[in-house]
Amino acid sequence: MNALEIYAGSDGAATRAFYDILEHRGPLGIVAMNLFRAQKCSSRAKRYRGGIRGVGSYRSLSYSRKGWSLEQLSKTLARYPELGIRFGWKKDPKTRGAEWVMDVDLPGGQVSFHSLARYAGPDYAGDWDGQHKSEERILHFCDQVFHAPAEHQQCLPL
Repeated sequence: MNALEIYAGSDGAATRAFYDILEHRGPLGIVAMNLFRAQKCSSRAKRYRGGIRGVGSYRSLSYSRKGWSLEQLSKTLARYPELGIRFGWKKDPKTRGAEWVMDVDLPGGQVSFHSLARYAGPDYAGDWDGQHKSEERILHFCDQVFHAPAEHQQCLPL
């Protein structure tokens, strides 16, 4: 099992099993799980059409799940500064409706998400690196956390 297989697939049971393993890796695994979930929701929302009458469009439901994942991610990163993962929030005045941007500096580079709301955490001190590589970097990070031996789960090179 690897992050790309789960990310590209639509097997709910496999996705839940992947999340369960990550979650049991401790705070770093919870970070990985929420990064993965937010990225998958974001990429899927861009493609979704249709919806559920009386509930909402699939797109809006997916973006809501992304927002919830970002909220959980920011709470986890704020609670565990010892992980050494720099993150924070900035406003993007060019993006109406989702002007908050959460940036997270992973070992493999920066990842970022636009958000309707700002959640826990500091202002982001850096600038966007100009790379559209969040998906690739998140999948790599998730694989590192997923496959790390138990004795190294809390001390991956950051």
